[in-house]
Amino acid sequence: MPHVFERPASPPPTLRQLRADLGPRYAANGFIGWLFAATAPVAIILSVGTQGGLSEAQLASWLFGAFFVNGLITILFCWLYRQPLAFFWTIPGTVLVGPALARLSFAEVVGAYVATGLLVLALGASGWVRRAMAAVPMPIVMGMVAGVFLRFGLDLVRALHQDPAIAGAMVAAWLALSLWPAAGRRLPPLIGALLAGALAIALLGRFDGATLGALEIVQPLWPAPVFSWPALVELVVPLAITVLVVQNGQGIAVLRSAGHEPPVNAITVACGIGALASAAVGAISSCLTGPTNAILAASGDKPRHYTAGIVTGVLALGFGLLAPACTRLMLHAPKAFIMTLAGLAMLRVLQAAFVTSFKDRFTLGALVALLVTVADLGLWNIGAAFWGLVAGLLVSWLLERGDFVAMTR
Repeated sequence: MPHVFERPASPPPTLRQLRADLGPRYAANGFIGWLFAATAPVAIILSVGTQGGLSEAQLASWLFGAFFVNGLITILFCWLYRQPLAFFWTIPGTVLVGPALARLSFAEVVGAYVATGLLVLALGASGWVRRAMAAVPMPIVMGMVAGVFLRFGLDLVRALHQDPAIAGAMVAAWLALSLWPAAGRRLPPLIGALLAGALAIALLGRFDGATLGALEIVQPLWPAPVFSWPALVELVVPLAITVLVVQNGQGIAVLRSAGHEPPVNAITVACGIGALASAAVGAISSCLTGPTNAILAASGDKPRHYTAGIVTGVLALGFGLLAPACTRLMLHAPKAFIMTLAGLAMLRVLQAAFVTSFKDRFTLGALVALLVTVADLGLWNIGAAFWGLVAGLLVSWLLERGDFVAMTR
């Protein structure tokens, strides 16, 4: 499908150039991006899978697919397009699968994963996704993104209230390194916050190393898919929407706001292929992640952001192979540590989302998209982020018609 993929703006970097572009700031952003994916989102998988009756082996295989398969795609796309293009899995889709596991067998759910991958692949090959995204006003999309990311800022405030010893130490380190640029260049503020939090946890005796157990390589399962009409009707279209509109829409909007030009068709095709590969080991569909890419593009020189994505991809490969032990490590860290780290990483991104949403046109539609998304009330098994986008577009079409006219000029 050579006509489907957008051409990279420049040749892929050589190994020598990659080493020159990679610096402490980008390694730090890549590490934080991976850490974000390996904590709260992993907890969602474990919660949904456990409630759905999946075994420990099935959960480990799911995590292997979610990290290893998408880590490979992330490394390839960051290297090929020289952009921070991190792929993981659809979080709202994972939440959507939870109730389905109570009614359907795991093999039927895997069959829905396969069908979703084929549908996303076909849509990417058609070029329809790129044309549809070009027609959606950026302020409304960023209003939806701000609604999704707002909880990270709120969690930062809650962490300071609930666990001031750990969260306070992390915020103090982040502020000090941000206020002292010379030190911040040697030790990026987010890494400083991480180290301060780890030190606080150690001094307070808040982590039990005995809970980790021994390191072990995951043994992925290969479940045979079963295609049933109930599973296909209930899951395929909603899963495709969460991938293409909710998750990819966030990721593409975030990267564009940072000055990148993500290859929409190629991303969609990669999500389809990734979904098929992930389904082979019982993992949910791939997507272009919003929060992780926001972290990767949050600081530093734009032409070097891709190196942070490659760091994230490499760490994802390791996490996938060591899924059992890595998961236990992340889930036994104090909650305030994760909340603070994610909140600090998202502050600038959240600021940029609000600025883009309310700077000029489509401000009422952006506000409606924000409010509906923050309310977090889904409908017909489709998450609030999608309905926030629909509501914002509808309000702007009715009440801000002139902004659409100006956009087409």
